[in-house]
Amino acid sequence: MSVRTELPETRVETPKRRGTLPPLLVHALAALGALAVIVLLTLVTDEFTNLRIATIGYYLVAVAGLTLLTGLTGQVSLGHGAFMFIGAYTVALLVRRVPSFPLWADLLLASVAGGLAGLLAGAAAARLRGPYLAGATLALAVGLPALTRKFPDFLGGSNGLSFTVHSRPAGVGVPELRWQTWIVWLSVLLALVLVVNIVRGRLGRDFRAVRDDEVAAALSGIPVGRTKILAFLVSAVCGGLAGGLQAFLLGTAAPGSFTPALSLSLLAAVVLGGLGSLWGALWGAVALVYFQAWSEDLADVLHLNTDVANNLPLAVYGVILIVVVLAFPRGIQGGFHRLGVLLRRSAKQKESQ
Repeated sequence: MSVRTELPETRVETPKRRGTLPPLLVHALAALGALAVIVLLTLVTDEFTNLRIATIGYYLVAVAGLTLLTGLTGQVSLGHGAFMFIGAYTVALLVRRVPSFPLWADLLLASVAGGLAGLLAGAAAARLRGPYLAGATLALAVGLPALTRKFPDFLGGSNGLSFTVHSRPAGVGVPELRWQTWIVWLSVLLALVLVVNIVRGRLGRDFRAVRDDEVAAALSGIPVGRTKILAFLVSAVCGGLAGGLQAFLLGTAAPGSFTPALSLSLLAAVVLGGLGSLWGALWGAVALVYFQAWSEDLADVLHLNTDVANNLPLAVYGVILIVVVLAFPRGIQGGFHRLGVLLRRSAKQKESQ
């Protein structure tokens, strides 16, 4: 007869470093530094460049949300532009019909509206994967802008809704566009602080586990369906905010700005920048803005007709995407990481010699 003895369970705790700041505070300080850099850039550049900087901002938060959904959770969405559509029209309708609302409330409600749409889309798409999920989200991107023709009195039809937001306080001697650029980037950086903390927290680990192996994630106790829906929710909140910021910056919400080509371009930006990387989202947003601008300049130089000029940015962007993916399968951020590794190896070899 054997006697079984059980030792008391012991817990080994990793000692915490003294003097380290909480991650949320670190990310907030980094956001303040980034905002200071943006302010300096807008002060030394003209208004046209300020507009491009602001455009990079709202594209950044949209691509970051799609990075979380596709890069971290593995759900391919071709309908992210639909959430931007919802955010843009939410801001437009609030400004026109409830002018007493402050701008921050309009943008918050645009994010909430996008999140609610993402919650419904995520619940419907939780059991879909691969091409079926991509097809369902693409139908969302095609169908929502068509509502403007169904309700022209409410949504403005094909011309959309125009409005004016006076966000600059009286007595502030800053050009309106520059002030709008600051507002856009302040909103974007606040959203990115939350997204970074989600990505680096427990929910982010759940996202990656679902992406890598759904069966293993379920066996380890992760609710796969709920995790997918949460990923859609966070991604759609980012999309709604991006659309609201675009409408605020341009003073209009029109269906022509939210075609399926926008959703495809956002997904291409995720791949180009680097799947699963928030830094990659920044490079993808920069590419979206400047590749299109360079393509338009090229079309003007070559005196191309209107049809060719309108499609040239997509063609140039597609060629660059193919080249980058072939050279750096992990995107631009992956290329930077690989370059850093090579430089460190070279420095170590020189030290050893």
